[in-house]
Amino acid sequence: MIRQILRDNSQQDLLVAIAIALATLVALYAIRYALTAWLAPRLQTRKSSVVQAWAASFAATRFWLLLPIAIKVGTNGLTLPVKVDSTLSIIALIAFIVQVAFWVNRALVQWFASETVRRRQIDAEAATAMTVLGFLARLVLWTMILLIVLDQLGFNISGLIAGLGIGGVAVALAVQNILGDLFASLAIVLDKPFVVGDFIIVGDMMGSIERVGLKTTRVRSLSGEQLVFSNDDLLKSRIRNYQKLQERRVVFSVAVPYDTPRDKLERLPGLIRDIVTAREKVRIDRAHFQGIGNAAFTFEVVYFVLSPDFNLYMDIQQAINLDLVSAFEREGLEFAVPVQAFRNAGMLGPGQANATPPQSPTGPQPVE
Repeated sequence: MIRQILRDNSQQDLLVAIAIALATLVALYAIRYALTAWLAPRLQTRKSSVVQAWAASFAATRFWLLLPIAIKVGTNGLTLPVKVDSTLSIIALIAFIVQVAFWVNRALVQWFASETVRRRQIDAEAATAMTVLGFLARLVLWTMILLIVLDQLGFNISGLIAGLGIGGVAVALAVQNILGDLFASLAIVLDKPFVVGDFIIVGDMMGSIERVGLKTTRVRSLSGEQLVFSNDDLLKSRIRNYQKLQERRVVFSVAVPYDTPRDKLERLPGLIRDIVTAREKVRIDRAHFQGIGNAAFTFEVVYFVLSPDFNLYMDIQQAINLDLVSAFEREGLEFAVPVQAFRNAGMLGPGQANATPPQSPTGPQPVE
């Protein structure tokens, strides 16, 4: 085959072909350098994320993909066997298609990255979706490129797609856990049980969402370490999302001893109500003499903190507790303390001296 090429073409034709191929390669590389070194930095200053993405794509130019194109351009003036000419044409076309795929892939990566950063400042839910959508877009791109390349190589694409349908079932069974996490990530993106930045509690673990990936979700705990959850396991768990909290309902109890006078018992709900309503960002619901416990009279208070901020809630509850202590001191009231009562064995009736003393009652437990 090489002898046939040398026989059908003069040395001058071969040298011209080599010169054209080298000139084409140098020209393509010079264009690539000009685009990346001169034009790209200027386009990067544009506000449009699409323009910035295409500017970044110039850096994805591959030398080994430009070489087959240059060789094909250089050999166009030569007399080549049909098989050689068609092979060079197919290789050059595949190289061009793959190079375009690299450009588009880099543009997609850049665009989704910039959009994620931009939307995270506006809408955390949209930022969460961009990660998964970016992966799916690139998956579709490379799947199409693979099918086009196989078609150029002479493979039967229709039969291949049918075979993939059958083989896909076997693959799905083999990687069902991975697919479960992938579909779970799509469910997280579409259903939005939480987004980046939300504070959640799962079982005895809690923290803020840092990233929702294709297989795992990363959570930064309060103590600083990173918690990694499988997406599928996370959706199967009971998730408490405090970021969706608009206002916080708080219930607490106050207990006073049995010897508290009736008039003070009647004034106590109003006193507690005044203390709670004096705080900012608080809406009182009720304050009632709830019941007569084993060792004290119990009052139950319900109010709402008009903010999801946990630290603000604790500040308000602390201020209410301090005001209650001051008010009780001023009104001559006392807080109930747990009392243990025992019967003396000598006070029992005949035959009961060895009886077990009854268990002491306990005071009301605080409600958090």
